[in-house]
Amino acid sequence: MSSAGDILLRVAEINSLESSLVSTEPQRRRTSPRGAPQPKLPLGDPSDAWNQPLRPVKDLDDVARAYPGRKLTLDSERKPLEFYGPPDEPNAFSMDSLEFFLVIAQFFREALPLRLILLMIACQKAGGRIPLTQDEMAIVLDVARTKVNEALQEVMSHGIVFRVKRGVYQFNPPYSYRVAEFIPGTETMEARYVRVDQHETIARIRSDEALPELVRFPSLERMRQEIERMREERAKIRAARRAERAQQKEKGTGQ
Repeated sequence: MSSAGDILLRVAEINSLESSLVSTEPQRRRTSPRGAPQPKLPLGDPSDAWNQPLRPVKDLDDVARAYPGRKLTLDSERKPLEFYGPPDEPNAFSMDSLEFFLVIAQFFREALPLRLILLMIACQKAGGRIPLTQDEMAIVLDVARTKVNEALQEVMSHGIVFRVKRGVYQFNPPYSYRVAEFIPGTETMEARYVRVDQHETIARIRSDEALPELVRFPSLERMRQEIERMREERAKIRAARRAERAQQKEKGTGQ
């Protein structure tokens, strides 16, 4: 039977042996040899990816190509769009061509056609339909109905809008288009959300051979050419006025 002294001696020997097996050097992460292939994330089960070592991401395009069909994004949380609108139609807006705005701002020398275009953009429904009579246009714009008719005919002559039936017009989709709208409910009708994709309306307009060619295949090129022609004419008029003033000045100094 071992004595207490023998047991203490044996414990001391074990502790000494364990201390000799533990290195005093700081532990370092073992690195794989250079050029060794790095494992990729499994495509089958994404949960297995947590058990696999990862390499640093150098190109997000490579990651996107490795996972086709998945959406890669670094966007922060998106805030809702803010637009002024009536209480029953919040965030109501249309898609408008900036090039269209640039051309009509240069083309129309009078304010009424521009005001009329803005009014029709504001009043269009989903699909670009504008339920507005000329009397209503005249009341909103505070002008005579005859003036509205003249401005409307000028706007329509360029294929910007066209008449569908009495009191209903259609905006040409490449210029301005309202994709969707929320129609509030009533006692007899439930609220509904109406959406009309732009390409569907364009296809329907182009297939209607009864419409003018400029409506079926709209283009701003004619208006651009007219802008250049008007600028040349105005430049000639200004040059003639300068020459006339210079001639009158010479006559005055000669006398």
